[in-house]
Amino acid sequence: MSEIVNRVASSSIISLNMEEFYPQEERVVFDLKDFLFQELILKEKDFRKELKEFDWSVFKDKWVAVTCSADAIVPTWAFMLVCTYLEGVSKGYVVGDLFSLEQHIAEVTLSKIDPEEFRNRPVVIKGCSKFPIPLFAYGRLISILQQVSKSLMYGEPCSTVPLFKKVKS
Repeated sequence: MSEIVNRVASSSIISLNMEEFYPQEERVVFDLKDFLFQELILKEKDFRKELKEFDWSVFKDKWVAVTCSADAIVPTWAFMLVCTYLEGVSKGYVVGDLFSLEQHIAEVTLSKIDPEEFRNRPVVIKGCSKFPIPLFAYGRLISILQQVSKSLMYGEPCSTVPLFKKVKS
């Protein structure tokens, strides 16, 4: 009886599991509506006072979407002022909704990938993560890896769906 050899483990294939590096910290919303007079009007003096007295530690190590859900005219500087308080406390933030925040998180996270690690190598992007990774993050990952990799596949190393193969020149 011949020995069973794990060809996947001994191959040059790189298995990339986004779940291993994609941020899993909590995503929350900071709503300026709660700081408006009658949820309609921003009174600068009161607004500044409330922000100064606010317990910003509730956002420690969380990703924050700064928005205003009220149908009110809020000056741009108000959103910017909130961001100054989040800086250094939160994991990161955007002015926008949770979808915009998730796009920001994907961009920040994927910008840290060194494409040279994947140069001329076959890459399997693992699927079926336990943590929900947005579809656009996978699209962005492809845009980074397709430029350098030999091939791209999706799934598990033993059962993949081919996505891209570099044409030999």
